[in-house]
Amino acid sequence: MASRIEDYALIGDCHTAGLVAKDGSIDWLCLPRFDSGACFAALLGNEKNGRWQIAPQARPRSINRRYREGTLILETDFETDDGAVTIVDCMPPRAKTTEVVRLILGRRGSVPMQMQLVIRFDYGSIVPWVRRTKSGIRAIAGPDLVEVCTPLELRGENLTTVAEFAVAAGQQIPLVLSWQPSHMPAHCPKDAEEIVRDTEKWWQQWSSRCTYKGPYREQVLRSLITLKAMTYAPTGGVVAAATTSLPEKIGGVRNWDYRYCWVRDATITLYALMMCGQTEEAAAWREWLLRAVAGDPSQINIMYGLAGERRLTELELEWLDGYENSKPVRIGNAAHKQLQLDIFGEMMDAMHTARKNGLECDESAWRLEQHLMEYLEKIWRDPDEGIWEVRGPRRHFTHSKVMAWVAADRTVKAIERFGLPGDADRWRKMRDEIHNDVCAKGFNDRVNSFVQYYGSDETDASLLMIPLVGFFAAE
Repeated sequence: MASRIEDYALIGDCHTAGLVAKDGSIDWLCLPRFDSGACFAALLGNEKNGRWQIAPQARPRSINRRYREGTLILETDFETDDGAVTIVDCMPPRAKTTEVVRLILGRRGSVPMQMQLVIRFDYGSIVPWVRRTKSGIRAIAGPDLVEVCTPLELRGENLTTVAEFAVAAGQQIPLVLSWQPSHMPAHCPKDAEEIVRDTEKWWQQWSSRCTYKGPYREQVLRSLITLKAMTYAPTGGVVAAATTSLPEKIGGVRNWDYRYCWVRDATITLYALMMCGQTEEAAAWREWLLRAVAGDPSQINIMYGLAGERRLTELELEWLDGYENSKPVRIGNAAHKQLQLDIFGEMMDAMHTARKNGLECDESAWRLEQHLMEYLEKIWRDPDEGIWEVRGPRRHFTHSKVMAWVAADRTVKAIERFGLPGDADRWRKMRDEIHNDVCAKGFNDRVNSFVQYYGSDETDASLLMIPLVGFFAAE
């Protein structure tokens, strides 16, 4: 049975990510990238669908864990009657293959341990062919090859791989799992301890560029590291989540696949990174955006694949039970073709913020912004699905209109502040027209508030963006 969602910690390599439960089990890991078939998918309701657990044989007296400062290296301490051990988990920044490193450190006494590795491909539907190697095991099925290198004596048991062993004080036991295409020659990675050191150095160098010096700096940096882990290094895309089909409500059906690049989510993520001095990600995302939305602005998606893919066909995986029986389990996302007017505002605001933070103005990017604005000028009066991606009738959502105003406002400021070529009067007129429309139709005198959509009596959290984006002052 999967752990509580709040008991999972994230590890990743800026290509994909894994979730490590408090009991030492990796229950979710997509190989080799965020949106590919999971090798470990116990999170979706069936431990036979893949997991990798390393834990003391006896019930621990206590479990404590932490990230090493400034990194995404996870350390989990198990205290038992026999002694104490620490499991170090990380995924090194990608070179050629995906690697998951688990380093077991003996700290006190001698602790009997056990390991169970269940390798499954295609979201738990394919059992691979597993054979021994000089350094561990090799599992192959179709295009996928997983190699596990360790000095431990591994054995097969009921289509899983297990081991029992003891860890004494001062002892280190490495396990390295790597993925690669099955047609390529397999090989074991370099020394696990060296991989951990290199990974620590890489993350600390990245974290050292954080310019935030205010309150709660430790928490801010931890958030930034998590956001960095959700970037896809090869293309600059930013995924909304590492998982699919975690339920909005336990037992409910609103279980969506979030392993894609929402334009909205990416811009907000990049805003946070840029505010703290991490501008490389903004430059990479801008190039990703130029590639992803290239073509007719009327064909813009609200989300794309990691490399800018547009077709994100939604499927249901009937053989999976879902997290705590929350069915259906979905891959793909049919909402990718929705109309959501707010994404234009988020894009323009992100571009504007990048310029304010010193990112050099790019002629191609500015041309794209102008084309998008010309299209928005034609459609901002139309109803849309809005930020909540309602799968029902389109409405005139107040938040959508406000963000359309943001798009016009940031375009005016780009021309006025940065001297970019364009007709400021044209966009100033559009900005004023949208503002007047929202004030006339988005505010409800009966409830003395802006409302979710024109004519509604209901409010929602998206209205809190009104002062944050400068549409009105908070008071």
